[in-house]
Amino acid sequence: MSDAQIPLILTSGDPSGVGPELTIQAWKAIGASHPFVVLGDVEQLQSLAKSANIPATEIADPNWHDPNALSIIPQNFAQPPQPGVAQPQNAPATVAMIERAVGFVKAGAASAIVTNPIHKRVLIEGADFPHPGHTEFLTALDGKKHAAMLLASPELRVVPATIHIPLQDVASTVTPQLLSQTIQLLDSALKLDFGIARPRIAVAGLNPHAGEGGQIGTEETDFMEATLDRLRDQGYDIKGPMSADTMFHPRAREAYDAAVCMYHDQALIPIKTIDFDRGVNVTLGLSFIRTSPDHGTAYDIAGQNVANPSSLIEAIKLASHMAANRARS
Repeated sequence: MSDAQIPLILTSGDPSGVGPELTIQAWKAIGASHPFVVLGDVEQLQSLAKSANIPATEIADPNWHDPNALSIIPQNFAQPPQPGVAQPQNAPATVAMIERAVGFVKAGAASAIVTNPIHKRVLIEGADFPHPGHTEFLTALDGKKHAAMLLASPELRVVPATIHIPLQDVASTVTPQLLSQTIQLLDSALKLDFGIARPRIAVAGLNPHAGEGGQIGTEETDFMEATLDRLRDQGYDIKGPMSADTMFHPRAREAYDAAVCMYHDQALIPIKTIDFDRGVNVTLGLSFIRTSPDHGTAYDIAGQNVANPSSLIEAIKLASHMAANRARS
């Protein structure tokens, strides 16, 4: 099987959420042009496929991918999935599904992983899940010490240097080492996975107006400016630290390929405002490619077939694009 024929592997996510139905919609929309297989509950996925009038087949691993049907690798759950209902008993199988997907991609049977949403509270309750989220779990599975979360859309790419931590802990968590690692991971990914030969990276300050010369906080003058200067001396094309409130209007975005922000909301509010439906979550720093739709399990609408598949479709397209770039490198 050539690299171009190796399918992506999708995890169906929390089987009580919108992931399974979105997977069906995505296959119907782009499955022929962006081949993928899915790990999940066979009965649930086959029933959804039948309702959508698309063919579905059960396979044992991605090497048996059928390009003419939704290919399903079985994941056995303790209870039949009930859309919209939290089922902690199914949490261990949800965790195992992610682990199996990582095994397939690291073995070369899949070209990238696309993960549908999980529900962290359900995983904690049902599987004693110790990780803040998907990103941290995948980082641990890959044996990495540091990874970063890139949110990407056709209009903006942005990375929060810190992710799921309280706002009061951000200032002590953002260090010269963390800032350098995040920028270096982003620069490498833009080159390898996005095909940008010389990435231009904008970096937001931590404080309002990037500290205004130390008048509204001193992190910028204490270490951020010196850290960015050292990276510029090493050849990185970096702007900043910049005032975050003026970084994201259309003209400003033309000046960079991706932005690094200091905390979760500083990064996610702009991209979700600019392009809510098409945002994609990408994990940087792993040995494999991982993308995900930028939304949650949406229990409130699960099973109603009204969830918007745009973000999952964009996640599949981006994973395919990234895999093709890596294959050419």
